[in-house]
Amino acid sequence: MTDTLSDTATAVHTDRHGAVHALPDPAAEAQVRADDRAHVFHSWSAQALIDPLPIAAGEGSTFWDYQGNAYLDFSSQLVNLNLGHQHPDLVAAIQQQAGRLATIQPSMANDVRGELARRIAEIAPGDLDKVFFTNGGADANEYAVRMARAVTGRRKVLSMYRSYHGGTATAISLTGDPRRWANEPSDGSVAHFFGPYEYRSSWGSTTPEEEAQRALAHLEQVIVLEGANTIAAVILETIVGTNGVLVPPPGYLEGVRALADKYGIVYIADEVMVGFGRVGEWFAVNHFGVTPDLITFAKGVNSGYAPLGGVVISQRIAAHFDTVAFMGGLTYSGHPLACAPGVATFEVFERDGILERVRDLGERVVGPRLREIAAKHPSVGEVRGLGLFWAIELVKDAETREPLVPFNAAGADAAPMGAVAAACKKAGLWPFVHFNRLHVAPPLVISEEELLRGLDIIDEALTVADSYVV
Repeated sequence: MTDTLSDTATAVHTDRHGAVHALPDPAAEAQVRADDRAHVFHSWSAQALIDPLPIAAGEGSTFWDYQGNAYLDFSSQLVNLNLGHQHPDLVAAIQQQAGRLATIQPSMANDVRGELARRIAEIAPGDLDKVFFTNGGADANEYAVRMARAVTGRRKVLSMYRSYHGGTATAISLTGDPRRWANEPSDGSVAHFFGPYEYRSSWGSTTPEEEAQRALAHLEQVIVLEGANTIAAVILETIVGTNGVLVPPPGYLEGVRALADKYGIVYIADEVMVGFGRVGEWFAVNHFGVTPDLITFAKGVNSGYAPLGGVVISQRIAAHFDTVAFMGGLTYSGHPLACAPGVATFEVFERDGILERVRDLGERVVGPRLREIAAKHPSVGEVRGLGLFWAIELVKDAETREPLVPFNAAGADAAPMGAVAAACKKAGLWPFVHFNRLHVAPPLVISEEELLRGLDIIDEALTVADSYVV
C-alpha cells in the first residue's frame, strides 16, 4: 500500500469553503467521486471505462488522495508542475494580483503582462523579442502557424510523426501520434516526416551523427517533394515529449535551421513541455545553440497554476505585423492572474538556482541511476534524457527491440505497462506512462532524497516488466 500520512501538518485538505479536514476523509471522497462521475466529461477517455482518483491536497513533489495515501509526483501532473504543488511564492502572487486587479482586457497595457513578456524576451535566444500570450500550448501552436502562414503567404506545415502539438484543429493535425486519427480531416495543409530516433532508426543508422545526417536528408526530400514554395513552416518539439523524450542528435537542429533558411520556411520550436527549466535551460533550444523564428511555450511558465501559454516572436516575424493587422486574439490573452505567477516563477528560478540544480540532478543523479537500472533489468531497452526529463523504453526482447507493448496498445495488449504503473502507484509513486515507456519528469524542486526514492521505486517496479521478457 502507499504511505499513509501521519503528520497532521500536511495530512489535511482545505475544502472550497475554506474548512480544513483531516485525512482520511471518506465522506469528502465520496462526494468528489459522485460529482465527477455524474457531471465531469473527461478528455481522451471513454467515459464509462475510467475511474479518476480524487485528490485532496498537494505540496512540493507530493500529492495525497482522500484516504491519506501519498504519491510522489514523477509526472509533474502533465509535465507542467515545474515548481511543484502549492509553491508559496506562486500562490502568493495569484492572491496579491487578485486583490488589486483580477482581470483586464488584452488590448490594454498591464504591468504583470508587460513584465512577464519582457522577462521571456530577455531569456529567449537571438532577436525573439515579442510575446503573444495564449491560454495554453495548443493555441500557442495554432497562432504560431497562423503567423507563419501570414508572413510567408504559404499554407503547408511540416511536423514529425512522433509528436504531440495539442488538441485544437490545426494542433491536432500537426500531431503525429494516434490521437490525430479520430480527428481527421481537420487542417489538410499538414504533412508529416520522420525525426531522428537512433534506438529505432528509420535509416539503419549506427551513430548519432549518422542519424542526424540521414534524418536531415529525409526532411529535405519531404520539403522538395511537398513543394518548398508551398511550405510556410516546420514545427518540431525541441525534445520530443510524450512520444519518447527523444533528444535530437548533434547537428540535427542546426540542420533544420539551415534547411528552413535555404527554402524560406519559418522554423517553429514547440517548447510547451521542455521550456522553463525542464532540461536545465530556460528554453531547450539554448542547450543546442539554435535560434528558431518562433518559440511556443506554456506549462512551466507558471507551473500551470493558471492557464497560460504563448508565442515568442522574432523581429522579422513581428515586423510583418507593424502595419498589417494580426488576425487573431483571445479574451484572456495575458490574463493578470496567470501572468503574476509567471513573474514569480522567474524570481524563484533566479533566487533558488533552479536551472543549475536541474542540470546537476540530471547529470549526477538521474542519468547514472537510470543507467544502473538499465544494466540490471532485461526489460529496459534504452534510457535517454536531459535534466529532469527522461524516458525508460521497455522491451520484450533486447536483441530485436520488440516493444513491451505494441504501438498504441489498448485493453489486454497494454496490460504489461498497466501492471508496471500499478506497481509504481502501490509503492507511492505516480508515473508518467506512454505506450512502452516510463517517463521520469518530477517537479524541478524535488529533493535529492525524493528523487532517489522515486528511482528506487521504479527499479523495483521494473521487475514486473522483466517477467514479460521472452
